[in-house]
Amino acid sequence: MPTLFPISHEAFVADILTLAARVTADPWRPDYLVGIGRGGLAPAAYLSHATALPLLSIDHSTKLAAFGETLLTQVAAMTAAGTRMLLVDDINDSGRTIAELRAAVGAAGGDAGNLRAAVLITNTRSTALADYWARSIDRTEDKRWFVFPWEAMAPRETVVADALDVPERLG
Repeated sequence: MPTLFPISHEAFVADILTLAARVTADPWRPDYLVGIGRGGLAPAAYLSHATALPLLSIDHSTKLAAFGETLLTQVAAMTAAGTRMLLVDDINDSGRTIAELRAAVGAAGGDAGNLRAAVLITNTRSTALADYWARSIDRTEDKRWFVFPWEAMAPRETVVADALDVPERLG
């Protein structure tokens, strides 16, 4: 059974403010935030308000081309034209999402220098690193399953099933 670790709304907002401070302190300033569906949509909306940056979104979780791959080609074209894009997700655990998105943008001709990633929680052992984060964990030691406020709306059984779908993260 996974160890569920609920993140309170107050802790989530504090993480958003930390993330916003890190993003705005960097001379590299994004032109757009890109919320990654599904887990990155709520953090991206909050971060958009905290930084006054406009928000776009793509859906990576459903694997529906019209809402993911097709939009990533537009992100690639924008980065190739010099537009700076900041991908926003809730957690960088394995690194798979960030790596897949960076690879897709690169394969579509995007400019990697104009693409960065921000997350609330990053795993220091991840295969792909986020550029900005509010807090970090070492997944070899920390096996908690983080339950963000929007995920807490799901029945407990659904949250547990989601966690059990990726047993390598649970130890």
